[in-house]
Amino acid sequence: ALAGRFVTAPRLVDAPRANETELHALLHRELKLSADQEKRIHLIEARFAARRDALELEMRAANIRLAQAIDAEHGYGPQVTQAIDETHEVMGDLQKETLQHLFAMRGVLDREQAAMFDKRVVKALTADAR
Repeated sequence: ALAGRFVTAPRLVDAPRANETELHALLHRELKLSADQEKRIHLIEARFAARRDALELEMRAANIRLAQAIDAEHGYGPQVTQAIDETHEVMGDLQKETLQHLFAMRGVLDREQAAMFDKRVVKALTADAR
């Protein structure tokens, strides 16, 4: 499944998982996956879920370090700057790994399925722009 949204870093971790549910439903109900595709996608999803959970733990830890830096400096000082950079690095890692996960799932699909998947991903990424 998807980790929230996937293109802009702040949206990556803050977005609701509604689009994750939408893509999951598309994959498992609308695309008429073969048994082999289901099995392969399930493995991809399981690997990503574990990695996403680890990155989300890292994000929470980075947020704690940011809060501690803010508490220590009471302003935009070097500790806050470093903590922000750490937070952005984790968000970037999550964003990259989410996209790798999406492309891995897409790689299991046939041409028609991939076209439907692409449309749904684009819809998810542009939902707030509409």
